[in-house]
Amino acid sequence: MAGDSGHGQALRFTVLGPVRAWRGEELLNTGSPQQRALLAALLLRGGRTATAPELVDALWGEEPPHAALAALRTYASRLRKAFGPDADTLVSESGGYAIQVTPGGLDIDTAERLAGEADKARAAGNRLRARELIADSLAVWDGEPLAGLPGPYAETQRTRLAEWRLSLLETRLDLDLEVGCHAEAVSELTALTAAHPLRERLRELLMLALYRSGRQAEALAVYADTRRLLADELGVDPCPELSELQQRILQADADLNLHMTGGDRNSAGPAFVRPAQLPATVPDFTGRADMVHELSDQLATAEGRVMAVSAVAGIGGVGKTTLAVHVAHAARHHFPDGQLYVDLQGTGPAVAEPEAVLGSFLRALGVPDPAIPDGVEERAALFRSTLDGRRVLALLDNARDAAQIRPLLPGNEGCAALVTSRIRMVDLAGAHLVDLDVMSPEEALVLFTRIVGEERVGAERDAAMDVVAACGFLPLAIRIAASRLASRRTWTVSVLARKLADERRRLDELRAGDLAVTATFELGYGQLTAEQARAFRLLGLADGPDISLAAAAAVLDMDADHAEDVLESLVDTSLLESAAPGRYRYHDLVRLYARSCAERDEHSPDEREAALSRLLDFYLATAAGVYVLERPGDPLRAHLAPTAHPGLAFTDPAAAGNWLFSEAGCLLACVRQHADSTGDTLRRAVDLLLAAKDLAESGADSRQYEQAAITLLASSQASGDTRAEGRARTVLTHVYHFAGRFELAEDHASAAVDLGRLTQDAIPLCYASNNRGIIANYQHRYEDGEIYGEQALAAFRADGNRPGEASALCNLSRVHLSTGRVESALALAEQAIHLYREVNVSWRHANALYAYALALTAAGRHEEAMTSLLEAMPVFRENRQRMWEGMTLFRMAELHLATGQLAQAAAHAEQALAVLRTLGGDWRRANVLTVLGRSLDALGQTGRAHACWTEALSLFDQLGSSEAAEVRGLLAPVQAA
Repeated sequence: MAGDSGHGQALRFTVLGPVRAWRGEELLNTGSPQQRALLAALLLRGGRTATAPELVDALWGEEPPHAALAALRTYASRLRKAFGPDADTLVSESGGYAIQVTPGGLDIDTAERLAGEADKARAAGNRLRARELIADSLAVWDGEPLAGLPGPYAETQRTRLAEWRLSLLETRLDLDLEVGCHAEAVSELTALTAAHPLRERLRELLMLALYRSGRQAEALAVYADTRRLLADELGVDPCPELSELQQRILQADADLNLHMTGGDRNSAGPAFVRPAQLPATVPDFTGRADMVHELSDQLATAEGRVMAVSAVAGIGGVGKTTLAVHVAHAARHHFPDGQLYVDLQGTGPAVAEPEAVLGSFLRALGVPDPAIPDGVEERAALFRSTLDGRRVLALLDNARDAAQIRPLLPGNEGCAALVTSRIRMVDLAGAHLVDLDVMSPEEALVLFTRIVGEERVGAERDAAMDVVAACGFLPLAIRIAASRLASRRTWTVSVLARKLADERRRLDELRAGDLAVTATFELGYGQLTAEQARAFRLLGLADGPDISLAAAAAVLDMDADHAEDVLESLVDTSLLESAAPGRYRYHDLVRLYARSCAERDEHSPDEREAALSRLLDFYLATAAGVYVLERPGDPLRAHLAPTAHPGLAFTDPAAAGNWLFSEAGCLLACVRQHADSTGDTLRRAVDLLLAAKDLAESGADSRQYEQAAITLLASSQASGDTRAEGRARTVLTHVYHFAGRFELAEDHASAAVDLGRLTQDAIPLCYASNNRGIIANYQHRYEDGEIYGEQALAAFRADGNRPGEASALCNLSRVHLSTGRVESALALAEQAIHLYREVNVSWRHANALYAYALALTAAGRHEEAMTSLLEAMPVFRENRQRMWEGMTLFRMAELHLATGQLAQAAAHAEQALAVLRTLGGDWRRANVLTVLGRSLDALGQTGRAHACWTEALSLFDQLGSSEAAEVRGLLAPVQAA
């Protein structure tokens, strides 16, 4: 038996690719193609003996050589010799041969086992697990089966195995669609239908994938193309399944939409996530027995009902979240498929957007990112489909209003939603409304006692009752007061009661509505040390979802260690929360109170302004450092406003990039907070956007970045600051160029350059001029493009900006290419590559490789062009440059089309569409659709090509782009026919 040689490493064999034999990691020499054909014939018999005549027929067919039997014996002998100590793996018996393989020693056995397990998982309703197993089975393959082997048996088996692999692919793609990966499946199906045009099952899957991706016209065009092809090639109509699917698409059959069942997720396996997102319940939960019982009854009856919704309303600090979390934990057994939680930040300045919340919920439920669509309605529909057959509880905390939460409701039988809000949701249809009031005196005293301790409270019960009464029986105020007393062992309850005497009278006057909440915070604030109180006030001034330790240290003008001690002491008082290690945040109401304290208690507004100025300095200095680290040789930092705070220093570009993107929300909030400023502060805010320009290119933060830039432009115009205005317009030029809004970008660029000349500011003269050249080239204004490109090149050189010089050379290369000067285009791109390498700017070096690839393509040097694009692609991906990733895929599609690799062209164009779905603007999307249409048309899929061109034409017409004429020319023959 193989592996019984004492070496401890069994022989293993592969036939799903080249036929090979291995011992451990050692590849054995299995000889000539004929000898390997014998090995394959024996391996594929599953250990059964093959007679000599059968093997002769397998290797040579009807015309064997005269010495065929002798050749067989020679091959067998050489194989035994190759097997060495495992020679007995190949046995001779009954005039024939057999190979005995240990379990797991043959790749085809592994693939068959995985495929069989996938069938069982699918039959059990576990489609996600089935998909994973089928993917594992396909991963066993290593190219063409029995590659390079001669003989009729090898040819027959090669055909059989290739057919089996294709059926496995169909199964996996079918499962892709069933679990929501339709968008990513389109690219692969496009390539497969091109390679196997008469295979109707692939066409059916492609139609469904396109339909679920919102591309109904293309889905119907696939059917028209298939019907024509089958009639021309075979003289038959499409199969009934394909015809039925076409009718269902025409009728917009709702059953064609994604439906996932509980069986898809209720399984053991890494892909099947049962979310358990509930925050921890407090160990000293007190009272509220009637409320707990009422809400628990509602949740317990969710099974069998369409959906149970309970909405808890009350003032801030009354304990809505604590009650909801306690009830949700108690009801977990009713929702075995998971519990979702989100803080909707309904009382803050930036409420959670339903679209973003739905995205996080879908990820928590195991839906992969590529399968998550854009838009609230699409995500809400997928959310409900994903929950079909599941019993899940969603705790929607701190909602602003009913409109915010409607898209987040499960809407499925067996599911439930528990909502908390400061308002009564009378307009939430079907909801069970619960109004939460303050605690009863008895409950309030029990809560106070549990925190402080029975011994201390028991001796001073009347004083304890005075304390909870002074707190207005509000749970949050009681918890703050009790925590303060618990941490001061020398205080008696009477001492605390006397300290609260004045506040108690104030509470009597401010018992109406939310004013009671503000008064409760006085209890904690009044007990802070001077240093703690200052930190509490100043940190509350900063906008943003939270704040890092480093940023907080800048606000407080402390070193990080000292700041951490102060912040952690505030966490101990419950006035500040630790969102994660090194990050802090206020409860939304506490933040408002902290700001009111800053206005009331700071002797001068100068200190408040200085604190926010230090925060702006921190972000500007750190972002500038990130910019320089990623762009060695770029002198931008020297042009930025000076900062008094040094910011963070990074040595690792990856860590620097991670900081920028993780801090994007806080950084942009800081910019917006200074929108109404003037002078030096306004200039620093504009410069921060310049230093953080990568946020505009990533797509994730581009919308917020744009809004911040628009606001700063308005402020700079209102204050008459032409330097700030020129830079703000430079920022907006960058934003609109990447968004494909070229006319708007040109307007801002032109004005920016004029202002740059007026103020002698190198920033707009360099960067806005460079963008003008790019935009003019896109708009086919090549003469202008060259003029602006040369102006940018001269400005960058005058500024000593080597990376900028390389960028201008890339753009000039594109202009030369557009005007037919291929050789000079190549030379310019080569100069740019050399410059980027000289200053070691790997990211922008990828842009030069991209420009070089375009010139190489035009020169007919297609293989070199593809190499250049393949080198650029991982750099764009690693640096989160999704738009450039999409455009590189688009250029790969163009290149494949030019070289006649039509299926690859269509596949890469589909991938580009998927990446550019929300990036780059309609102009870039229309260009990709045009190339996709050309690829499909060349593949004979004229109907689908027509659908792509029709959509492209609509986009070009809306933009007023000259490319519309080209697309009309492509559509003309189709329309004439």
